[in-house]
Amino acid sequence: MAKVNRGPAPKRLNQALSTRAVHAGEDRRKFADSLTTPIIQTSTFTFKDSHDIEQYTRHGKGHYEYGRYGNPTTTIAEQRLADLEGAEDCVVFSSGMSAITTTILSLVQSGDHIVITDDSYKKTLEFCRSYLKQFGIDCTIVGFGDYDALEKAIRPSTRFIFSESPTNPYLNIFDLEKICKIAQRHGVLTLIDSTFATPVNQRPLQFGMDLVLHSCTKYLAGHNDILAGAVLGRAELIDRIRNLHKSMGGTIDPHCCYLLLRGLKTFPLRVARQNETALAVARHLEGHPRIKRVYYPFLESHPHYKVATAQMAGGGGVVTFVTKGNLAGAKRFLDALQLCYIGPSLGGVETLITHPAMVSYYDYPRKERYALGITDTLFRLAVGVEDAEDIIADLERGLAVL
Repeated sequence: MAKVNRGPAPKRLNQALSTRAVHAGEDRRKFADSLTTPIIQTSTFTFKDSHDIEQYTRHGKGHYEYGRYGNPTTTIAEQRLADLEGAEDCVVFSSGMSAITTTILSLVQSGDHIVITDDSYKKTLEFCRSYLKQFGIDCTIVGFGDYDALEKAIRPSTRFIFSESPTNPYLNIFDLEKICKIAQRHGVLTLIDSTFATPVNQRPLQFGMDLVLHSCTKYLAGHNDILAGAVLGRAELIDRIRNLHKSMGGTIDPHCCYLLLRGLKTFPLRVARQNETALAVARHLEGHPRIKRVYYPFLESHPHYKVATAQMAGGGGVVTFVTKGNLAGAKRFLDALQLCYIGPSLGGVETLITHPAMVSYYDYPRKERYALGITDTLFRLAVGVEDAEDIIADLERGLAVL
């Protein structure tokens, strides 16, 4: 299989993020003079003659061969994401978890070791803690924010440090400068899941992180209608990941990439609105007599407020809070809501609320849940683009029945 030369990427725009979100990564003139990027809905690409084959196999001249190895619609989505994140290159996947697992496997081999923080996504932790051991790869899980313990966990065989920022559900913020300095001292890579932040609020590569991962399902696509993931960073690292991606097969389909490109055109506008709304909701809840605690990075009460405001442009669209009362009251609160949908995702135009104890951790014994901070009255609110006052009114409707 020849390496596909996707041709020179369109010149990066020296313009604002909101402008680049509309135009970056694509040629101004498109097939059939279409305004939007066409969906190249094909599994196979053909060669016009034997000379065309030889140009592709010997020189990698701009040609596609098979859908799992690349697609023009996919390429444009990758180029736009790379531009927005300030990365040299990008690979998109069929889901965020496919991006995470393929990236990890591309960077390690039997006998290697990785370090991951305990506040990482549940399925990421499960993959690193359980499945990697089947391949002789060791994993050390350290407490989030304990940078001394993290540095002590690094071994000669350590290949990378993995974390998230902000995290789920408590929205803890990783000090990116601090972790990069630790990694540089020991010659290990740094991987950060920046899904909750997006390139609008946080640019990890500018702080020295090596790879950034996103579940594009969330804010980047923004309409709760596709699954997609991406990893971004230096070209040499992305090449390694792309090569394994072709074998692992977590390929995103062209129509999903079209929808991702559509979502990217408005995502800076949506995230700006969600930043504003989430902060208003968080401030309102913090002063409510039936709320025990609110977690939001741009509230002064948040434990990582100073780090968040130093390295982020906005606090994001997620507000986590704990109500007073018990599980029965928590259920009454959920059942009284009329605007907020009960659902486990985030980043879309509709406001979603989830109860982690009943949804994501339903199979955990209560004692184990509480040890992880997943209490009976913990809620995660992912604000959409509705009016802030309407969201607040709906929450008040629920709190009134506690």
